Amino acid sequence: MAFRYRLDGKVDYMARSRRMAAFALVFAALGATVTGVVVAATDANPSSSGKDPLALNGYPPHSALLRVVISTGQTYDVSALVNINFLTRNVEANILIPFFFSSTRIDVRLVHRHLYAGSPNLSSLIGAPWLSIAAAQPTLFGLALELTRPDISLISGFSQTHVSTSGQSTTYTYHRDAVTITAPSGLPVTLPTKATVDFSITLGSQGELTASSFAVTSKTSTASISATVLSYNGPAHIVAPPKSVVKPVNSAFLKQLFGSTSLGGLLSPKGSVSLPHVSLS
Repeated sequence: MAFRYRLDGKVDYMARSRRMAAFALVFAALGATVTGVVVAATDANPSSSGKDPLALNGYPPHSALLRVVISTGQTYDVSALVNINFLTRNVEANILIPFFFSSTRIDVRLVHRHLYAGSPNLSSLIGAPWLSIAAAQPTLFGLALELTRPDISLISGFSQTHVSTSGQSTTYTYHRDAVTITAPSGLPVTLPTKATVDFSITLGSQGELTASSFAVTSKTSTASISATVLSYNGPAHIVAPPKSVVKPVNSAFLKQLFGSTSLGGLLSPKGSVSLPHVSLS
């Protein structure tokens, strides 16, 4: 049985303002794809266990707050707080991108089939604090159930497996060497064609997902992404920015804005979900 993962690493810029805007759009697609963000279609969680603050008592969550960290082996990592409302299917990410001794924050929202990116740099770049582009907004109903109780027995294709416990948590770690990496064109990061893959998933006392990480490592490069659940069923009021401060754009505009045909294609609604994958067969 083949087991697939998706990975996207983004720590690259040439013209700072333009690359930050591009990064924001790609990261939003990544956040929805790699971290397993889902939509719940059931009732909210009843009272949770006092010992395990993330316990869901068998009910899919109506919201989740995640911390996501992306690294491509550079000195600094890109991090984000991702808030998801599973009932409205809206997602918000506050992304922190380091630049030497400071950092820049980019806000991204996926609301009603539109992807919004906001940053102080955008006002001077496009004449508005926010830009938007039409984007797919998947239901991800099946993944909602997986957050509540992932089925570890379905994970296959790894040569080494290790299980460890700490308090209320159980972590499953998987490893495999010489894995083939396939990535789409247009990524601003080079991935190896062959690499070592390490994957881990951590479950809480009731089997709920609490953390996961994925990394590929070769002799010349490394890339990783990790997601940690900070809370379930917290506040998640996510709405679109006011129309008066948003400039709608399309793929053609992005190509002109960022000066790259391949990058513009990657940022299109179709291209934004074409993330690299690792095939374990």
